[in-house]
Amino acid sequence: MQLRYGFRLYPDTGQRTALAKAFGCARVVFNDAVRAREDARKAGAAFPTAGELSKRLITAAKQTPSRAWLGEVSSVVLQQSLRDAEAANKNFFASLKGERKGAKTGAPRFKSRKDKRQSIRFTANARWSVTDSGRLNLPKVGAVKVKWSRTLPAQPSSVTVIKDAAGRYFASFVIETDPAADATRMPDTGQTVGIDLGLTLPQTPSGGTPIAVLSDGTKIDSPRFLRRAEKKLKKAQRELSRKQKGSKNREKARLKVARAHATVTDARREFHHQLSTKLIRENQAIGVEDLAVKGLARTRLAKSVHDAGWAQFVHMLEYKAVRYGRTLVKIDRFTPTSQVCSACGFKDGPKPLHIRTWTCAACGVVHDRDHNAAKNVKTAAGLAVAACGAQVRPGLVLAQRDEAGSHGFSPEPRAA
Repeated sequence: MQLRYGFRLYPDTGQRTALAKAFGCARVVFNDAVRAREDARKAGAAFPTAGELSKRLITAAKQTPSRAWLGEVSSVVLQQSLRDAEAANKNFFASLKGERKGAKTGAPRFKSRKDKRQSIRFTANARWSVTDSGRLNLPKVGAVKVKWSRTLPAQPSSVTVIKDAAGRYFASFVIETDPAADATRMPDTGQTVGIDLGLTLPQTPSGGTPIAVLSDGTKIDSPRFLRRAEKKLKKAQRELSRKQKGSKNREKARLKVARAHATVTDARREFHHQLSTKLIRENQAIGVEDLAVKGLARTRLAKSVHDAGWAQFVHMLEYKAVRYGRTLVKIDRFTPTSQVCSACGFKDGPKPLHIRTWTCAACGVVHDRDHNAAKNVKTAAGLAVAACGAQVRPGLVLAQRDEAGSHGFSPEPRAA
């Protein structure tokens, strides 16, 4: 499978200027491609092919005074931008026909120069390389300083240079993983576990609020990264609102807000990486509920739901299970895990959220609400059978930008 290994970049002033030109040129070519298809649709003509767009928007455009500056950046960057526009159109039409899974995808929209996140991609034919001194040599940009947190396990097929809203630069390499090496990192175990995710849980002895309870009774505290940073975020946002629009001080204040949010995001992602890797390492099979996160995010618990980051955590479990030969089973979100006695199977009916412990009317066993739910998740997933040799269900796994990286980029724990 393919994964992304990300590392922090530290370009100098000249390299930042060159990257800004590349970001801008890629954005212009993408917008020209979207506009060309829109003009063809309005005129009732056939959509131009990728080859036609390449000749018209890149090769011929470089010869005109209005687009001559396209020649100042690598042509591979411009070609990849055209590929992105083509992929966006294919996804849109596949979504209309019902051939694409997931939420409906809208038509490609124009990119704005005010977007704070920018990216460009270099493929192998761009002749980028890593120098002997450890710098990333990019065409028409130069040798950029990289903070390597680990060695690349294989030769990358491409590299994407990203600038985020906080003004940080990253290099994201696409790597084909070695299944044999992954198998040695995560030997088979006979353990299985069910996970009950939740928010309205009692305080643990350590004083934290558990985000998840395992079927073995373990309660995992939620660091609540957003809640702990709220005071700092409010102050930074208040300072931003008082700055004059378009001023340099407002841009400084915006960067301050973006960096504060980036700190929260990176810390949460690092926590999810460590927790998901620990669970994958220790268990051959894992059961988890298929929660309706989007629906919960529209309730009064929205901030807490986003702070918990359930979707990101479950997604990490999914691709790591595929990578390391584990089994991940999602049970239906309507399974009454909190209503059924895990000891005798008697359904005791729904209970208000403030009821944290209850006694089974049939067998008299006293249950902790969340521990009982985790046990039922494990039973509903049938993990006792899955751990005895069941194969991981095949499926496409998207490349993960967060799989590895330097500090500030939330890498997967090195001990994994």
